[in-house]
Amino acid sequence: MTLRLYDTATRTVRDFVPREAGKVGVYLCGLTLQAPPHIGHLRSGVNYDVLRRWLTAKGFEVTFIRNVTDIDDKILAKAQEQGRTFWSIAYANELVLAEAYRSLNVLPPTYEPRATGHIPEMHELIATLIAAGHAYPATDGSGDVYFDVASWPAYGALSGQSPADMQSAGDAPDRGKRDPRDFALWKGVKADEPTDAYWPSPWGRGRPGWHIECSAMCWRYLGDEFDIHGGGLDLTFPHHENEIAQSQAAGLPFARYWVHHGLLSLGGAKMGKSTGNALDLAYVASLGVRPVELRYYFAAAHYRSRIDYTEDNLRDWAGGYRRIEGFVQRAAERVGAGQLGELPAGFVAALDDDLNTSAALAVLQEVLRDGNNALAAGDDVTVRTALADVRAMLDILGVDPLDPAWTGGGRTDDLRDVVDSLVALALEQRAQARSRKDWTAADAVRDQLKQAGVVVEDTPQGPRWTIGEQD
Repeated sequence: MTLRLYDTATRTVRDFVPREAGKVGVYLCGLTLQAPPHIGHLRSGVNYDVLRRWLTAKGFEVTFIRNVTDIDDKILAKAQEQGRTFWSIAYANELVLAEAYRSLNVLPPTYEPRATGHIPEMHELIATLIAAGHAYPATDGSGDVYFDVASWPAYGALSGQSPADMQSAGDAPDRGKRDPRDFALWKGVKADEPTDAYWPSPWGRGRPGWHIECSAMCWRYLGDEFDIHGGGLDLTFPHHENEIAQSQAAGLPFARYWVHHGLLSLGGAKMGKSTGNALDLAYVASLGVRPVELRYYFAAAHYRSRIDYTEDNLRDWAGGYRRIEGFVQRAAERVGAGQLGELPAGFVAALDDDLNTSAALAVLQEVLRDGNNALAAGDDVTVRTALADVRAMLDILGVDPLDPAWTGGGRTDDLRDVVDSLVALALEQRAQARSRKDWTAADAVRDQLKQAGVVVEDTPQGPRWTIGEQD
């Protein structure tokens, strides 16, 4: 079947045809590192990780580039405010981001370039734009270089805007610009900014504008033309509009498909660091929600939809995942973990339809229901098939409970053995109390385990336990 993706540039769902058969190049705009990530940023990581896993499952060799912005107006403002170097702030937040992605089982990118590592490529692109008449150095002595929006008739096409209706770019004072809509490619030295945030250039000491960095990194790692450019819907304008303008004006065909994900909102407003309504992984953990459950919450919604975050909604989805996890654990105990099975045709069709994960999960629920019925009936053949197929579908979404990413290794395995032994001892005490009909003592053991987060379920095969809340 043919994968179809919604392309922002054409505003249509298009058949995905890669530039080179069997290979896909993807560039995802990553985080600006002025602060640690919030869960809205992590939704982006999960959404494009599902896309990457699906492309891989369909047999493509995927080159996945996800950048980080480590030099930017916001980072420099934080440096001044905190009395720290800009690079120490950026690097500290980069480490937090990497750990957050790992905790959500987001696969590492093929490469994760930093903006500061690609100054020569930016200079080359800027020089090309100046020579072609699409950019100019400011004449006010600032050292700034701007893209000439009026020189590019297609400007505004990606976001569907008319340049006549646009306001000032707002990324530099208008005094050095020919037109207020022109945006900065290179920013000269500013007296009120850190003295270590500059590089030499043909136009004087300065630093890159925000937009030129992504054009340079796409070019460096994916070539003149590549397949998919991704990012949040809020980046469509001005960031991606400016990327496509400066890249194509420099003679690069650039991205063939523009794929944007919806945003995460809190109280009706976009979740963001600047608005003070950002929630992080530590907050989610304080609600008793595990990283695998947060990932399931993100993956369950269609990537282009807006998620209106509430604690109740998150907990509901976490409970839904625990029911799936419960089946996987019960089935694996009965017939063994086995191997991943076949992806049902309905699941494949759903993901090929613009990554419709909500429809894909409906298929998973059907197989899950059959598996639970088979468990109750003692039909091990059906249980084994259902388990393999459920795990195959969960693997594409990155939430297979038996994936080593979630089961852990090393020290975690040692601790699991200790917990197994302690719970087994408590269950033996409960069994002895039940055998002598001391129901009060038996219930007390069960209640104490529950308070510790261990849920006991009595089954025909004997008691079994899981970590989490009982639904």
